[in-house]
Formats: sequence, C-alpha cells, structure tokens
Amino acid sequence: MALVIFFRQDVKTEVTRKSGGNGLSQDRNGDTREATGFAGFDPKSIEPYVVKNPEALAVNLARTLEQLGKAASAWLAPRERGEKVDTVAEPVVDMVKTLSKVSEYWLSDPRRTLEAQTHLLGSYFGIWSKTLQKLGGEPVEESDDKRGNDKRFADEDWANNPFFDFLRQAYFVTSDWADKMVTEAEGLDERTRHKAAFYVKQITSAISPTNFVTTNPQLYRETVATSGENLVRGMRMLAEDIAAGKGDLKLRQTDTSKFAVGENLAITPGKVIAQSDICQVLQYDATTKEVLKRPLLICPPWINKFYVLDLNPQKSFIKWAVGQGHTVFVISWVNPDERHAHKDWEAYAREGIGFALDTIKQACGEDEVNAIGYCVGGTLLAASLALHAREGDKRIRSATLFTTQVDFTHAGDLKVFADEDQIASLEQGMRTVGYLEGSKMATAFNMLRASELIWPYFVNNYLKGQEPMPFDLLYWNSDSTRMPAANHSFYLRNCYLKNNLSRGEMVLAGQKISLKDVKIPIYNLATREDHIAPAKSVFIGSSAFGGKVTYVLSGSGHIAGVVNPPDRAKYQFWTGGPPRGDYDDWVKKAKEHQGSWWPHWHAWIEAQDNRRVPARKTGGPLNSIEEAPGSYVRVRA
Repeated sequence: MALVIFFRQDVKTEVTRKSGGNGLSQDRNGDTREATGFAGFDPKSIEPYVVKNPEALAVNLARTLEQLGKAASAWLAPRERGEKVDTVAEPVVDMVKTLSKVSEYWLSDPRRTLEAQTHLLGSYFGIWSKTLQKLGGEPVEESDDKRGNDKRFADEDWANNPFFDFLRQAYFVTSDWADKMVTEAEGLDERTRHKAAFYVKQITSAISPTNFVTTNPQLYRETVATSGENLVRGMRMLAEDIAAGKGDLKLRQTDTSKFAVGENLAITPGKVIAQSDICQVLQYDATTKEVLKRPLLICPPWINKFYVLDLNPQKSFIKWAVGQGHTVFVISWVNPDERHAHKDWEAYAREGIGFALDTIKQACGEDEVNAIGYCVGGTLLAASLALHAREGDKRIRSATLFTTQVDFTHAGDLKVFADEDQIASLEQGMRTVGYLEGSKMATAFNMLRASELIWPYFVNNYLKGQEPMPFDLLYWNSDSTRMPAANHSFYLRNCYLKNNLSRGEMVLAGQKISLKDVKIPIYNLATREDHIAPAKSVFIGSSAFGGKVTYVLSGSGHIAGVVNPPDRAKYQFWTGGPPRGDYDDWVKKAKEHQGSWWPHWHAWIEAQDNRRVPARKTGGPLNSIEEAPGSYVRVRA
C-alpha cells in the first residue's frame, strides 16, 4: 500500500510541475482541466486505494491470520495422525531438474548469460521509460498489445493507473522472456523442452500480479473498501476447503449445496439392472414406441462420473439418445477403495464392458450392440475391441469414441506427468492405500488450464471472499473419483509412457492385442480445443484401426464439445475424407457444419443398422436393483 501512496505523491508533484503549480492544464480543445500527467489517469482515482479506517483493517488482518492458522491446522492434522502421506516431492524435484537443464544452457556461456540478462533488463527499462514519459504528459507510441483479451487484466486500472500498468507490462515481458529461455535453449530433447515449457507456464500463471492483494487493483480496492473483511471471509473458506479435502485443498469452483445426484442431476428415468464388484449397469426407460434393434452401451471414463452425459434434461445426451429410439445402457463405475487395488485393465474389460454385454443379452436378447466410449473409457473400449477380435467376440458391431486417444505420441501436457520417475513415485504412493486419490487427478487436469481453472477461483474465493456461483458442470468436475492402483499404473505405463496400444504391444489376458484387428466401423469424435485428448492426437490414432474410421471434429473443448445439444445451436463441427495424412491439411479441406454433431452421429448409427423393434421393458426378465442413477455414482471421494 505504501507503494501506491508514494506513487500518488510522485504523480501530484509531476502534475504541479507541468501545470505551472496550479494543477491545471488545457486539453486539445483549449478547455482548462485538471492535469493528469498520465494518459487517461486522474490522480483522484487513487482515492479508493487509500486506507480510510486503519483500526478496522488491523482488526480484520488479525482475524485473517486467525483463519489462516485454522487452515494450517486443517492441513497439518491428518499428517500428524498419519492419515495423509505426501507424495508431492517427486513432481517438485522433476520441475527443478527439468528447469536446471534449461539454466545450464544459458549459464554455461557468460556471453549468453549476459545477453539473456540484458534482454530482460532492457525490456524493464523500456517499460519504465515509457511510464515516466506518460507521467510527464508526453506522447508515447504504444506497442501492439496482443494480451488485450486476457480476462485476468480486464479491470480498467491495469491500463489507467501507472503503477498497475507498469506491473502488467513487466509481467508480460517476464513471461515472454521465460518462455524464450525455453524455446531458444539448444541441446534439449523434445520431452525436456515440453516439460520445461509446461512448468514455466505453471510458474508464470502462479506469479501473475492478478493473484496478489497488493498488486491487483480490484483486490486492493476491495480490501480497502471492506477494511479487510474480504480476506477474513476468504481465509475462512480456505480453512473449510482444506478440511473438506481431508488435508488437501479441495478448490471450490461452484456452490455444491445447490446440486444433488439423482435429484437435479442425472435424473433421466431408468434402473440399475445388474451390478459387479467394479460397476453397475443402468438401463434407461424407452420414450418411443419403437427402438433401434441394436442397443446402445456407453462406457464412460472412470476418472470422472458418467453423469456428465446426463447433467440435466436440457443437456443430457442420454435423454436425447433415448428420444431418438436408442435402448441406452450405461456403465456406472464404482468409486474404488483399498478393496479394488488389484483391479487392472483386464478386470475393467471383463467385469465392466464384458459384464455389461452379458447384461444386455439377458435384458434384451440381443447379441449385436452399438458402443460408445468417452475419454479413457474409449481407450478401454478400443483395447477391449482388439481383445474381442482376437477371441472372436463379435457382439459390438460399431463403436463411437468421444475425445479418445489410442495413440499417445501427441498426448499433450498430461505427458509431463508420465515419465518413469514420476510414475514410480506415484505407484509407491498408491501401494500405501491401494488407489490414487481423486483430488490428485483433478489437480492435474486443472493444471492444464491453470489460468482458467485454478487461479481465478483462488482469487475470487480466498482473496475476494466470494462464494462461487452454482454451475452443474463444475459440480460434476469437482465430484472426483479414486482410481485402483493396478488400473492406473497399467494405463500410465502402457499408454502415456510406452504407447503400447497403437504399437500393438499391449498385453491383455496374456496375449498381445492389435487395433488393426478391429474391423468394425468407428465414429471418432475429437474436439478442437481439447487439452486432454488433443484433436491431432485423436486424428493420428484413427489410422491405428483396421476398419473404416469416420473422423469428426467438434468445436469447443473436452466437455462442451461433446455435451452440445442440438436445440442450443451452439458451436459447430467439421467432416471430411478419411483421416489420413496431415491433420492440418485435413482441417483445411473439411466441411464446416453449424450446430451440434449429435444428429450427424445418429444418422451414422442408422446407416449401420436402422432396423427397429417394439420398445423394450426396462430390465426385461431381470429384476431391477434400484432406480437410476444408482448408488455407485453417489459415493464421493
């Protein structure tokens, strides 16, 4: 705060000097006005930054520290009781090791070191010089600011106030410089360069001036206006969120009190008709007189819960599919605990997908099924199809993959977490309890877009002290799941580390499987802004299959690009020829269609087999266990 108060005095002095001592100057029309000394800057605008009630601020700062102490206690308590064992050291060590390799290049040659330092300091000096020119009322040629659409710096004082304007520009210069140090470092292998770029992005996101009270104008004004009450509320929320995370920060992104699974989420009518140790199988009630002869089986990811496809009646893909005449079955994975430690991919293929296919046969009497796999659920489905092909199992006659990778060469930033050292460290931690905490994977996903999914909530929750708004998708995102140790280890090693599935080297049920054996039609959906399953990665994976693949590219990202009902008329999708050659070339030639891809997919399904039969009774001869969405999905990690 002293910095801004000092700056205020400096501005007043400069204004007085330029205006002949009376603080007035003439504008372009010759009218007399109070001189600002900074384009668009009025010294009076600093008033909101001046503390009016220091006594109240002091009291609230003390209360803030008290709440911060409670947060620290919530973090320490489970560790002191031995309930929480941290495994965070390895990622930190890996970050230091990776960035040290970048530093070695720049520090190994004194001339390079000097050039790097000179470049950064010269940029700072340029910003400072322009700031002084603006303060002196001199015209300054503004450089093209490509960061104008950065939502973090939307407050007008980032440009109008000289102090915050300087911080903003210095931050951008520093971020660009750090990125330049990675991209221009020679002698780095591509994996090290990728990891270094990712870690630099995380660091620059964390140190943004928008994340601190004294360097964010909006936070500064809020703190002054409320005499620090915002910080008291924020630290209270921080303590609550650490307690809710049982010693880890469970960052609240939405008002969870407004949602309940089975009450206003996942409410499409249906029943649980079968249950194994690792999943429940749901069948949804028909709403049409006739249905497609081939039932539809959906295999969702076990990293998240299936109801992303059934958030509410307006967004529900499941409800929409039922309305098109599909007999919809969904696998609802168990939220595993120590009992499931040894459940591996074969178990999920046999006791999940295989069990669901057996259930469909009993419920409908049908041997032929259309299947959908979403994200890692699609990767499991693809591997199961290869196993089925080897074993002569022909029950699945077409497969649809939502944002699914089978080739992990270009798997994006998640590959940063998948090297031998980090996987070994993760496995050691999982052996202790038999599973991976859901919060660990949720944090990794959030880190892919930290500037959107972590720091805005950190600022709003813990510094502004504001409760987040209710949002069903963010509630689902926070409803994390655990992962069995054997399953997760198999996935990381076979897919991210060794890329065995697309190479024909994955072993399931004691035999190598190959996607080239999968001859059934594949509808392969990618989303253009996907940070988890990049569209290029999905495109390349299309060539791994042995049959015809229809590649479709949807607008938006990993979730919104999939959950895109037709009546919302949102986004778009692209179709084109076979997914061969270069991804960028395919996109250039692809045909754009406005709106949802859902009807296009349904037409593709009907093109495979459009035979219809009278609507089926839910469960058929099977007795229902409970109403959908079932009990497995309600278990919170």
